[in-house]
Amino acid sequence: MEAVLKNVASAVELLAVAAYSDAMSQWDEKTLSRAFHWARYCEHVYTRFHTNSAGRRVVEKQLQHTNARLRDAFADYREVSFMDLPRCEHLLLLALLSNPHLPISTMKILFGKKDVASRYYDYKEVTGLCSHLIQCKSACKVLCPFSGLSAVDADAEVQGEMLMKRLDALLSQGSDPQQAEHFLHSVLLLSEEAAHHSCLVITAALLTASDSGTQTSSQSFLLNWLQKEHGMLQHMGSTLPSAVLKDLARAHGKFRDAYFSALKKWASEMEYSLNDGEWLPEGTAPSLSFQEMVEHFSDLFDACPSLRRNAEDELLALKILDGDFDARGLSVWGDILSELKK
Repeated sequence: MEAVLKNVASAVELLAVAAYSDAMSQWDEKTLSRAFHWARYCEHVYTRFHTNSAGRRVVEKQLQHTNARLRDAFADYREVSFMDLPRCEHLLLLALLSNPHLPISTMKILFGKKDVASRYYDYKEVTGLCSHLIQCKSACKVLCPFSGLSAVDADAEVQGEMLMKRLDALLSQGSDPQQAEHFLHSVLLLSEEAAHHSCLVITAALLTASDSGTQTSSQSFLLNWLQKEHGMLQHMGSTLPSAVLKDLARAHGKFRDAYFSALKKWASEMEYSLNDGEWLPEGTAPSLSFQEMVEHFSDLFDACPSLRRNAEDELLALKILDGDFDARGLSVWGDILSELKK
């Protein structure tokens, strides 16, 4: 029993290091694997002693002593109780994501693709562990009869929550903003194929955060980053359902303004085709038809009625700069305004 208590104490200390110490930045894949091994050890201890009242009391006493020592070492220390033991893997993952010193290389290990033929619970294998846990939590969200309807799929919702938690960790301790930007680039700007899923993750992160009724610094940072990443904003505006874009515009003034600016840029790049008798996208504009472009403007104004008047005045000023002609095909702004008034 003495060895069990010593191991439990060491595992709880390891959780604290993962959450609060900059020593975590020195962990390699082997150290990471062993950390999850000890987290699973605690889960086995719970299974062994949760119905053994005498053994449970001894373990709880050890936890009290360990927590007292760790409170002295770490100011923000969160105590680990006996009832926390069956979810130590989850606690370790949250601890890592909450530590601003977690290297991007470690993130890539945790979210990497895992060989499905290998045995998952081999403690030497942690590649893809986060992806596995995301799938499990996503399944719980899908299967739970009391879960609310989400604008995005369950995987993206879980990853959105994790994204905000990681940003909270990077920004809460005065870290260099470039570190947070590097993190966003590493996990969101992966490839053209992954762009759509990244849009869903960003959407989930912003809508989940807004549900709490507070605008966090992480939320604001993500919106500022999105305003600079025109490619990602363009992908969101051209592929997300209009209902989702409306929700984002209602919830966040920064998104609304960036979205409106993007729509104006896309419209300005349209050229009128005499052969087709229609405005067609050119340059870097997404392949939206003129009618789809009008629908985007209309949806944005529906979501933010306070924006409509000033926005229509701005579009009218642009039309005047084009010569203030009412004939179709001479000014994209005049034609947009004409369609909106219908």
